[in-house]
Amino acid sequence: MTKPQLLIDTDPGVDDALAILMAHAHGDVAGLSVAAGNVGLAHTMRNALTLVDLLGVRTPVFAGCATPLVRQSDEDAAFVHGSDGFGDIGFAEPIATAQEEVAAQALLRLTRERPGELTLVALAPLTNLALALRLDPTLPERVARLVVMGGAVTGVGNTGKVPAEFNIGFDPEAAHVVFESFPQFDLVDWEATLRYAFDDTQFDRWLAAGDHRADFFGKVFGTARTFNEAHARRGVIAADALAMAVAIDPAIVTRAERRHVAVELDGSLTRGATVVDWAGRSRREPNANIVLEIDAERFAAMVRHALGAPTAS
Repeated sequence: MTKPQLLIDTDPGVDDALAILMAHAHGDVAGLSVAAGNVGLAHTMRNALTLVDLLGVRTPVFAGCATPLVRQSDEDAAFVHGSDGFGDIGFAEPIATAQEEVAAQALLRLTRERPGELTLVALAPLTNLALALRLDPTLPERVARLVVMGGAVTGVGNTGKVPAEFNIGFDPEAAHVVFESFPQFDLVDWEATLRYAFDDTQFDRWLAAGDHRADFFGKVFGTARTFNEAHARRGVIAADALAMAVAIDPAIVTRAERRHVAVELDGSLTRGATVVDWAGRSRREPNANIVLEIDAERFAAMVRHALGAPTAS
């Protein structure tokens, strides 16, 4: 079976880390373009390079946008991921170094060099993708698939704004640009990730049975795990990992619905909300394939493999 060819836009972040481990375990990664989001760009870049070191790969890492396109965000996710995004463990400075090319230009170049080959996996606020689209609106024509982790399709968000999910809420204008520019994309929203959280005890068994990747993830996940327990979030929520599973193996999706999805930009209570036209009232062509159900066992096996644990437990 041919390995999936992946180009990943990310803001590591604990759940990004698990997704990136999965990408390298199951596919070939053309590059990591990095944005601010979970924490500031200096930290997300350092974390991406730390992952490259951990995996012993030569995946190029490209620095992208340090701020949203238009309005400065009033929140990050350091309270979940730790002030450095990786649980404040205090890892040594990475050996790997960033490329000189900026992320938006790298996204355009790599898709020009490999038209129709790369699945673009968007795990971060969509700032880098939006900037690339403003530089070259033909980008969607060269992408095999776009998989977005973002949104809350019935308003169960995870930010200070009740209906909004973090990635979309951090930079709504960027999400608007991307959603309006791509004629179709797969959307893995926050609510789906809640439905497919892993049992804590089961996940601990995977960590205990894994290799150095599991040891690493067990360390960085501590802060987020403590936050989730304190806020009654059930189980191990692996948001970016679920999106990565959909990118790696589209057949993992057992139910999805195609609908038009837009982003609210102006509402004082709803800025950053993903507005789904469930009833077709806008008469606009569906742009999003909204993932509703997946094969949970296949997802679990993919995560176990990425942690170096046995694929059956």
